[in-house]
Amino acid sequence: MVQLLKVLNNSIQKGLMLRRLQQSQDRVVTIRFEEIPIQAQEGESVAAALLIAGVRYLRNAQVSGKPRMPYCWMGVCYECLLEIDGEQNQQSCLITVKDGMHVRRQSPAIKEL
Repeated sequence: MVQLLKVLNNSIQKGLMLRRLQQSQDRVVTIRFEEIPIQAQEGESVAAALLIAGVRYLRNAQVSGKPRMPYCWMGVCYECLLEIDGEQNQQSCLITVKDGMHVRRQSPAIKEL
């Protein structure tokens, strides 16, 4: 099981798992992730758009500070929380991209125990 998770994590980080299979006819929108412009297809989730663009992680774990990525893709695990347009704790796997959207990682609430 641990080996499988390592393979999946490495594949995601190398961009092998999240990529567009074909160019869509949907409109292209631009979002800003930590001030970096990223192009996405209208209708994609924020999490998918960021990972397709090569973002390696979306947040840091509260206690350990380790990088985290979306896990369930249906709003149950809360691993995809981001600040979107100034609102913290937004589930980026459930929110679709909009042109001009501003997205940032959140700092962990716990800095040190």
